[in-house]
Amino acid sequence: MRPYIHIALHFLIPALVARLAYPKRWLTVWIILCATILVDTDHLLANPIYEPNRCSIGFHPLHSYWAIGIYVAFLAHRKTRIIALGLVIHMLLDGIDCIWMAYS
Repeated sequence: MRPYIHIALHFLIPALVARLAYPKRWLTVWIILCATILVDTDHLLANPIYEPNRCSIGFHPLHSYWAIGIYVAFLAHRKTRIIALGLVIHMLLDGIDCIWMAYS
């Protein structure tokens, strides 16, 4: 059940953030936030590609700590803020999933 909830949160949390932070253009922002799930293409470099009990944070290149630092830094720039927000939300949700795995 955990993997299904995790995937659902990757769409529901961005919807909530978009509605609250960008009410006039929430749909466009939500689509951009959801599109940042493309960061998961780095899973294609792993063997196996999908392992439901593997923590992505610190394992995949685009989920590394240095990459997360870049995503956070991009929050400071207006032109990259929405994409960076989507990436940071994604990393937070993946981090929560790692904690969930550790305690289940």
